[in-house]
Amino acid sequence: MSTTASDTARRPMNRWRAALQPSLVRRSAVAVLLAFVLVWAALLAYLYLERVRVRVQDPGLQRFAGALQASMVHLRTRDQAVAFVDASATWLNIRRREFGRLPGAFEFELLDRDGVRIHATGGLASDRLPAITRPLQQIELRGTRYVLAQARTPQWTLNIAEPVRSDSAFLAYNGAALLPYLGIALPLVLLAIWLPIRSGLRPLQELADRIAARDAADLRPVGVAARHRELVPLVDALDALLARLRGQLERERAFVQDAAHEIRTPLAVINAQAHVLAQATDAGQRAQAEAELNLAIARTSHLAQQLLDLAALDRAGTAQTSRIDLAHWMRTLLGHAAQAALREGRELSLDAPDTLHGRIDLPAIESIVRNLVDNALQHGMPGSSIAVSLHTEDAHLLVEVRDDGPGIPAAQRAHAFERFHRGGEARASGAGLGLSIVRQAALRLGGGVDIVEGLQGRGVGFRVRLPWAAA
Repeated sequence: MSTTASDTARRPMNRWRAALQPSLVRRSAVAVLLAFVLVWAALLAYLYLERVRVRVQDPGLQRFAGALQASMVHLRTRDQAVAFVDASATWLNIRRREFGRLPGAFEFELLDRDGVRIHATGGLASDRLPAITRPLQQIELRGTRYVLAQARTPQWTLNIAEPVRSDSAFLAYNGAALLPYLGIALPLVLLAIWLPIRSGLRPLQELADRIAARDAADLRPVGVAARHRELVPLVDALDALLARLRGQLERERAFVQDAAHEIRTPLAVINAQAHVLAQATDAGQRAQAEAELNLAIARTSHLAQQLLDLAALDRAGTAQTSRIDLAHWMRTLLGHAAQAALREGRELSLDAPDTLHGRIDLPAIESIVRNLVDNALQHGMPGSSIAVSLHTEDAHLLVEVRDDGPGIPAAQRAHAFERFHRGGEARASGAGLGLSIVRQAALRLGGGVDIVEGLQGRGVGFRVRLPWAAA
């Protein structure tokens, strides 16, 4: 019961959270509402500008005064003129009130030929209009603004005062007048947008449901034939991602299997030599077993370090560069290898400029150089030579390691960079990982590695080409 009550209490909260989540439909509806607000504002601005244009270019009051003037030509007596003014004012103000959106009432003032006021409408009973000095002159009378016009004949002068509607009143009236039309159009437009969006998102929801229903280990292609052009890139990108994941998983499985197989042999040697050492009865036998044990431990340590380096390069993200004098760094790095080469009667040389300042990922370049030199030392013979060169060319860094050893047969060069691959002349101590690490590190730095000719037409060489920005 408590679980059911808790679920019931959480349902409104879950619905509220779902309602607050971003939604394309809600976003589109909000966009339509904003568009309607902009349309309403644009129409209101258009009406206002049109009002200003008409008031300046085609003033209706001036045309109305001209029509009255033409009608007043036939008025002969005072009674006729007064009756004409009263009839015009009554009819005009009735129409004005029926129109409903214009403030106040027209006021008229009738003067004779001598300028004596003989009649005025009710609003001007206690006020006189000022002399009109220009067309459409504006005045303020009892807190109301009026615009003035005049109709003149030889016998009569009729001053006309029209109340001026303020800009705020104009905008308020027309803004309210536009709302019903927009209110009728809004639901129709929202419906016309909501239906296509809902229909268009249905294939995307189906795609999401199919992916959600799959097992975590299922990396097969999505298997959806996208009918909509917009979904094709998404399905293709998902299939490409799954293909990369399948490849990565297969490589990792193969790596684990190969690593387990490779490390089994040196561990077996360590176990055997440890047993021999424990059972040895004389000093000579014990010394030989100890030497073999130390050699097996060194080989196992080297293999483990190579496995760690390769795994680190596989997982590495963006290279982290450091500013360094690469030539000085290279001489320091090769100093230790030169001592090992001398002990075996070999010659290790370096051809590099005095200084070479720039930025590079040090762990990656160290993996490249160390493994290429170790590979040359491992496969060479006493008295052989190893030549390392370092120089730049066309905004690239070139690192070359060449030797005059047995080389790599042409038939095997295509597989030289594969993991755990050993050439026919490889020593038993090699795990076949050094060149794989070199290639992976070069790719991490945005470059590549190629096999080239060795020294004096013999042996083999490797050229690593990397992007380089001098500092």
